[in-house]
Amino acid sequence: MRRPMRRPVLVTLGALLATPGAGFAEGTCQLVNDECSVVTVSMQPEARADLPPGMNMPPQIVVWVEKTDGTYVDTIFITKETGTYGLGNRPGRYDFNSGPLWPYGRRITVFPVWAHRHGREYEEVRFQNDDDNNLSHPFNQSSRDPHYCRPMQSIEQEWDALTCASPNGVFTDKGVLSQSAKSKYPPRQDVQRAAGMDSLSVDLYGGMNTFDAVSQATPVIGQLAHITWPIPENFAPGAYVMWVEVSKEFDHNDTYSATAYPSPSGISWSEYGEPYRGQPSVVYKVPFTVDTSFSSAKVVDYAGYGDPDGFDGDVRAPDGTITTGVQGSGAGRLGLVVDGSDTYRVQVTAQRESDMACPGTISALEVDVSSGREAHVTFTAPGDDGMIGKVTGYEIRYRAGDALTDENFDAPGSNDPKLGIEVLAPGLTQAFTLDRLLPETEYSVGIRAIDNCHNRGALQVASFKTPDRIAGEVDACFVATAAYGSVMAADVQMLRHLRDAVLRKSVLGELAVQTYYTFSPAVAGIVGESEVLRSTARLLLSPIVTWVRAFTF
Repeated sequence: MRRPMRRPVLVTLGALLATPGAGFAEGTCQLVNDECSVVTVSMQPEARADLPPGMNMPPQIVVWVEKTDGTYVDTIFITKETGTYGLGNRPGRYDFNSGPLWPYGRRITVFPVWAHRHGREYEEVRFQNDDDNNLSHPFNQSSRDPHYCRPMQSIEQEWDALTCASPNGVFTDKGVLSQSAKSKYPPRQDVQRAAGMDSLSVDLYGGMNTFDAVSQATPVIGQLAHITWPIPENFAPGAYVMWVEVSKEFDHNDTYSATAYPSPSGISWSEYGEPYRGQPSVVYKVPFTVDTSFSSAKVVDYAGYGDPDGFDGDVRAPDGTITTGVQGSGAGRLGLVVDGSDTYRVQVTAQRESDMACPGTISALEVDVSSGREAHVTFTAPGDDGMIGKVTGYEIRYRAGDALTDENFDAPGSNDPKLGIEVLAPGLTQAFTLDRLLPETEYSVGIRAIDNCHNRGALQVASFKTPDRIAGEVDACFVATAAYGSVMAADVQMLRHLRDAVLRKSVLGELAVQTYYTFSPAVAGIVGESEVLRSTARLLLSPIVTWVRAFTF
């Protein structure tokens, strides 16, 4: 008798992470399916070559199955920004500007076709003070963010470096569930509530998110990715349709330009970020068959595009407003794959597989954290059956504080890497970098391999500790930022303005700034971790802030 199948999980893209340090622990092999029918969706995401790094965001992708009559069946893959980090349902108006790891704005334009077909609704996430138009929010309503950066201006150094300005973390408002408004997108799943700052709604986010199980990192740009789906036991043979919807921020052309879809006007902090609403999502439609034999279907052309404003789920017919023939843009967000005499942008195959063994366990796990806020990780790839054959992919998570186990592997607070890596043959060394780590923090990292039937190899867990803070590595008003919780706070902005517009224009002023930067990071590190010290710091800064408010620049 075959074993019941679990809900599908992931793809052929490897993920990142694993580590050494204080010790290792191993889980047990999980043989979920010893025989399965597998559908594989192959595609190659591309990037635009003409965009600067700060605007060349990876594409967002969702893949789902329908019957030929349009009845929704299941979602088999969704990129993590939407499936785990709540891109479609987070605080702030949908047309807020965007930038690297931008934290705010309900992006209802990301997958409008999919969102109107899956049949689920969630409470809308709003700012705790219900001010949808403001990027800056009260300190006591903002907690450290494990994923997003603060809003930045495109002239800042960190913009094209694609990094957050503060190694000690960025503080954001995680929002509160609306009592009336609904969303067709899930909220973020990756956060644990910070008492006294986050709303009680945060405790509910993880349980509401019905797509986190199929949420994975974006496939490696420019490399062929294979998303696998073990077909459920009760899935009837017959004809079906595979849909792929792809969106990309800053994908402008003459029709969908920054002029046609500009920054919102009349709001605070409108100079932060850049207009992101370029060409709408494009969809690919692949009819395919499931039976006892092997089948294959492929398409080259996109089937249409979604609502540019995200308000409906209609598929608009292809037309001249969508860019064609440009790699990474419009209809070219998925590359043209040449396979012998065949070409395709999306290929779907279905076949029966027997798999009587779990994937092997990763080995030779090593981590170097000497660079400070990054962990450079290497491990040896296992095989699909022991050391034979290539695995389908990896499931990887990391946690700060407590150790990872099989039980908390997918729980809120367990994060995974942002981008996928190519899966290599068994015995070869795989490498990746985990960034944005907090200083002086114990981390636990776990990794396990999966095969086509989504059997899982034994979980291997390791721990390590990041080094101490490095003085002078943050370009901000350290103590003020720690005191007010965010560089977006109005008073912090005024102090930074004083620094740049007045102090740095004189020799004595520049000397004062450099002296401040020498000593303040260590002080800020202490202040930022104590509410009493933060309150005291704000009290001490009050007369300076009052003076700056009255100062004329």
